[in-house]
Parts: sequence; structure tokens; C-alpha cells
Amino acid sequence: MEEPSQLRRAMIDASAGAISGGISRTITSPLDVIKIRFQVQLEPTSSWTLLRKDFASPSKYTGMFQATKDIFREEGIRGFWRGNVPALLMVMPYTAIQFTVLHKLKTFASGSSKTENHINLSPYLSYVSGALAGCAATVGSYPFDLLRTILASQGEPKVYPNMRSALIDIFRTRGFPGLYAGLSPTLVEIIPYAGLQFGTYDTFKRWAMAWNHLHYSTTTTGDSLSSFQLFLCGLAAGTCAKLVCHPLDVVKKRFQIEGLQRHPRYGAPVEHRAYRNMYDALRRILQAEGWAGLYKGIVPSTVKAAPAGAVTFVAYEFASDWMESILT
Repeated sequence: MEEPSQLRRAMIDASAGAISGGISRTITSPLDVIKIRFQVQLEPTSSWTLLRKDFASPSKYTGMFQATKDIFREEGIRGFWRGNVPALLMVMPYTAIQFTVLHKLKTFASGSSKTENHINLSPYLSYVSGALAGCAATVGSYPFDLLRTILASQGEPKVYPNMRSALIDIFRTRGFPGLYAGLSPTLVEIIPYAGLQFGTYDTFKRWAMAWNHLHYSTTTTGDSLSSFQLFLCGLAAGTCAKLVCHPLDVVKKRFQIEGLQRHPRYGAPVEHRAYRNMYDALRRILQAEGWAGLYKGIVPSTVKAAPAGAVTFVAYEFASDWMESILT
């Protein structure tokens, strides 16, 4: 089979990436909303922590089940998809850029544009390719990530009724650089996160293929993975990456909402210039909230990251194969 042209390959990667990102984001939005509410809450997010320390103000959310009930009671089912429009506007170009750049880097490293030849790349190159692709995608889609966080972090009554009002307030209070608030910790986070996600995904795929070769007689069966095996590889990759990088995600969220309005019902706001830099933010959160502060939202985040990674990779593989069959 002849190798696809560079333009056609880029179209396949970008389209399949956008489709997979959109599907994954929409399915996992409720968990993402709960995670963000936990991460931007300065007060403790568990009843156990509240019992151990004396806090002046009560916590709005004290557990995943309680948060789910409160959001549903106060905001209805739509509350779980709050900020999903900017999230889709963020994740679709993000995954499109990410998979396109990733395929380009793997093509350069392997000397072939055929996806089946990329599985033989060394784990080191898989990790580096994933990290660089994640950086490119982050810079290209970051303002939408910022808007998604701001809209998802507010409850009822809304401070910002829509994306436009949030955007105007950001420009008014922070200027154009405000659209990239928290970019530094995001890039520091995305390098190990994307590297781990894509690197471990390729590693798990290789292990699955080796397992197939061991248990099946034909080479063809060993080289092709079932959708369930792809799902498990994506599940494991998403979980590993999230567990390692979660504290940096908490710091990013704090930078994204600092100085912005928030209803008093949801606890103390993050004051303008509360943190000087990423290191200062990590130190202050650790000092004021303990280690638990750096892992606020870890339960919904991990529960979300596993299926999100799995759905993204499986949807990408299927969408890519489908588009390739149409264009060839």
C-alpha cells in the first residue's frame, strides 16, 4: 500500500483528533465540572479534613457524592455541562493539533507516515513526541481552556451568563495577557502529562501485541488490537498521567480564576496576584491547605481521566481508520 500524501494524512489526523476530543469531552463533562469545583475551592473538600482542622468558613463541597447532589439540586442536569461549549472549542482544536503534530513527529522519527510503523519507535521517542505535541496543542487552544475553567467553576447564581461576558471581564481586569493566565504551570504540567499519556499508551499497545502473539497463532491477529484492548490501553495511560501531574493542574486552575468574581456561597475567592509564580503557588497551597490541597479533585479527576483517555484513543483509532477508508 502506498503511503498517504502529507496533506491527506494531516487532514485525517486533525479531523480524527477533533472528533475523538469532542466525544470524550462531552461524555466526561460532569466529572470535569466536579473536579474544577474542588480545585478552585480554598476550603477543604472532604469531611475527614474538616474534622481534623479548625476552619472559619464551611466548605461548599465536601465529597464527590455530596457535590453531585448539590450541583443537581441547585443547577439541574445542565449544571454538569457548564462550560462545555468553550471546552469543546478548546478540546477539538487541541486534539486536532496534538494528533497532527504527534503523527508528524513520529513520521520524522520513523521515516514512514504509516501508523503501523510507528509502534516500533522506542519508548523514549514516544514520550518526547507526546510531550512536544501536547505543548503545541496547549498554546494553540489555551484561551478556550481558561474560559471553560471560569464558566465551570461558577454555580448559581451565575456571575458570567455566557462566554462573551467572561471574556469582556477578563480583558477589563487583566488585559490580553489574562487570556493566557496560568500558561506556565500548564506547559510544565503538559510536558510530563502528554509524554506519559502517549508514551504509556504506545507501551501498553506493544505489550498487548506481544500478548496477542503469545496467545494467537497468526501474525495478523497479533498485530491488530481489539477495541476493548485499545480501551484498556487508553484507560491505563490516562490514569498514570493524571496521578503524576494532578498538583500542577490544581495550580493552573488557581491562576486561571485568581482575581475574578465568584459568588460568596462557593467560599473564599482566589485574590488577584495571590501567587507570585508557580513555585510560590505550590508552597502557599501546601502551607495553607496541606498535601490534600494539592490533590483536591483527584477522585473525579482520576475517574474522569481513565475513561477520557480511553474514549479519546479508541475514538481516534476508529475515526482515523474510517476517514482513511473514505479518502483512499
